[in-house]
Amino acid sequence: MAKNYNYKEFDLSSMGDLALTVEERAQGEFFWVVIEAISDDSHDRMAYRRLRAAEQPQDSYSSALAVGSLMLRRLTGNP
Repeated sequence: MAKNYNYKEFDLSSMGDLALTVEERAQGEFFWVVIEAISDDSHDRMAYRRLRAAEQPQDSYSSALAVGSLMLRRLTGNP
């Protein structure tokens, strides 16, 4: 499971493009994951790295998406 970082630890000025995704790691266990775009020589695709992920699952996709959206807003300074 990904380490759950405190969002205040990040230097927002050094962050690239961020995105939010939801993973169903086991049936009925949904985890939000904030990802950051990384450099890639390809113009046909985008590569990402995990920036932060939920430690505890939500019981629905929509719940994980809502909680992840809140975290993404906090990471970008929009509480």
